[in-house]
Amino acid sequence: MALEITDSSFQETVLKSDKPVLVDFWAVWCGPCRTLGPIIEEVATDFEGKAVVGKVDVDNNQEISMQYGIRNIPTVLIFKNGEVVDKLVGVAPKEVIAEKLSAHL
Repeated sequence: MALEITDSSFQETVLKSDKPVLVDFWAVWCGPCRTLGPIIEEVATDFEGKAVVGKVDVDNNQEISMQYGIRNIPTVLIFKNGEVVDKLVGVAPKEVIAEKLSAHL
């Protein structure tokens, strides 16, 4: 299951992780985000132990959202060693997301 990442847990969970981290920026009211949600959960299950997969609710965590310039949601950022190494905006198929994350393992 994808982790709930907040402004206060972001540094520890994402920036200090020794594994690649996929972060889905989303909101409850966002239709495309609800479409992407189950895909992110499947990716979290598939990559368990190999990568960290989490979600940031942009309405409740505006500091991190602003820091990374999230203007459109859903936006997926992939971090490695505390740096953004890949980005997807909008809904993408599971295969595309998995391929991008696999490239950073």
